Amino acid sequence: MPASSMAAKVRDLMPGVIADLEELISIPSVAFPGYPEEPVNAMASRTLELVREAGFADARLMDVPWGYPPIYGEIPGPAGSPTVVLYAHYDVQPAAMSQGWTSEPFTPTRKDDGRIYGRGAADDKSGIATHLGTLRAFGGEPPCTLRIILEGMEETESNLEEFVEAHPDLFQCDLFVVCDMGNLVAGEPVLTTALRGDVSCKVTVRTLDHPLHSGVFGGAAPDAMMALARLLTSLVDDAGDVAVAGVTGGSWAGAVQSEESFLEGCPLLPGVSLVGTGTISDRLWAKPSINAIGVDITSIADSSNVIHPAASAKISMRIVPGTDPEAELDALVAHLETHAPWGAQVAVERVKAAPAFLVPGGGAAVSAAREAMAEAFGMEVSEVGSGGSIPLLQTLHEACPTAEFVLWGPEDMELSRIHASDESVDPAEIERMVVAQALLLEKLGAQG
Repeated sequence: MPASSMAAKVRDLMPGVIADLEELISIPSVAFPGYPEEPVNAMASRTLELVREAGFADARLMDVPWGYPPIYGEIPGPAGSPTVVLYAHYDVQPAAMSQGWTSEPFTPTRKDDGRIYGRGAADDKSGIATHLGTLRAFGGEPPCTLRIILEGMEETESNLEEFVEAHPDLFQCDLFVVCDMGNLVAGEPVLTTALRGDVSCKVTVRTLDHPLHSGVFGGAAPDAMMALARLLTSLVDDAGDVAVAGVTGGSWAGAVQSEESFLEGCPLLPGVSLVGTGTISDRLWAKPSINAIGVDITSIADSSNVIHPAASAKISMRIVPGTDPEAELDALVAHLETHAPWGAQVAVERVKAAPAFLVPGGGAAVSAAREAMAEAFGMEVSEVGSGGSIPLLQTLHEACPTAEFVLWGPEDMELSRIHASDESVDPAEIERMVVAQALLLEKLGAQG
């Protein structure tokens, strides 16, 4: 089918696709511990209904030893046609008005800019909507064999890697289409070809056997919180680049994200500068970054005039493709163990070592995806990386080493604000992505 004809067909389907998206946004499917289970189960049930209605008649909630179930289904295609696995996830990050939302996070809201606001509007209920629209474009009868896997715990401690390892036969395919990404700017097409990994640890610094009066002992007795602060600042240099010996970094050879576009999604306070060196693309996709994402110490409300004997922090370091996560974590641990001031005692607990992922290139399916995306968007496709981490991709690659990967979606980096307040998606971007996915399946079906 010509791209213009597919675009017209999808345009007619979009009111229903957007209605489904808005319904799904209204379900607070937060799978984090401590949140109610009923909304997540309701989201799984409603998503399953929509997937079945779109053509996956055998779709079902899969049995898992723990956590919320993934949704899996298959539509056989014509004999000899390739097999494509479609991925998205139905759980979302927590959201509360206190985070700075200007509209109710679980009430889908169309604002003057035309975007739809709400938690999960982009990440990743837009991915589900894109898959639904793609299926409807073929009336539930796609030109190749389709399998779908919709995860229920992507935002928290995922159970899908264990599921894939236990059922590798369900994931044998020619192509994985991961619709949990997006363009840098809506309307300007890119394929994501690299994702940074994530290693993390908890460091505890101890200086005293017990708290001491800050007036009586301050000035001579070392404060553990101050020691921890100095240790944390040693992790980066004056420019903000990672200063951990043995950690790998490089430069990005693909599309360059402009500083102006980056700042649209990173609104600095007056007088605050960006950190790091190199292009924005280098800093986000080809160099490591490091953050203290949590600190344990007495709260201000509970504080008193004492010198703290111990303080802890959780440290997350993003690592670049091509690196060994265990080796990168080794380097981080070695730095922490050797850079505390005043002889402070340091204990490090390793938490995670998730690998980076470099998309295998050069295959016919990826070439077809590039062509389909260019036709859907009306312009040439560039390549970008992602600072995010999806350990599942390496697990899928190990389950089916010959499969290709396409990473794309409607979550534009400039304005979507995923995981933050006022998350949103551009409905036109979903429409373009539905067209791109439908054209991709047509091209794959024609290749046979």
